[in-house]
Amino acid sequence: MQERIFLSHINPVKDKIYRLALRLLTSRDAAEDATQEVILKLWSRKDKFKYYANIEAFAMTITKNYCLDQLKLKQNNNLRIIHQSYESKQTPLQTEIEVNDEMQWLGRIVDRLPEQQKMIFQLRDIEQYDYDEIAEIMNMNQTAIRVALSRARKAIREKLVKKHNYGIK
Repeated sequence: MQERIFLSHINPVKDKIYRLALRLLTSRDAAEDATQEVILKLWSRKDKFKYYANIEAFAMTITKNYCLDQLKLKQNNNLRIIHQSYESKQTPLQTEIEVNDEMQWLGRIVDRLPEQQKMIFQLRDIEQYDYDEIAEIMNMNQTAIRVALSRARKAIREKLVKKHNYGIK
């Protein structure tokens, strides 16, 4: 496979690889390193692309496995989650501070979810994958994915409601 053809397959999913790595590793530097490593792994397997029905799902599976390996090795124990919101130069400073605070809260809530729920939440609600793709990436059946996603959303919702209702009687 030529480099040009390889890049035509990988460029559309490069950002998704990065975002999943960022969600799992919680550090921009680690996510960038992971993205490069995943692309190198994909390059080494480029001749097998014709055997995969969905190269994007294959790339996301490699990303998930690589990131989990990194976490298991505890090489990334100094990482913290910072979920960045897209900044608009026209928003008032107070609004920007509130949004950043809320995103940090949400990031901490998501970070405390069980690993499986965290990944499914990222793939479905952030990356907008459909259930078939998530089932392939996570090697789970769709019912289990729906249950895990429902539990993740419920936990997030409960913690946000508790935060916003704190002190209100």
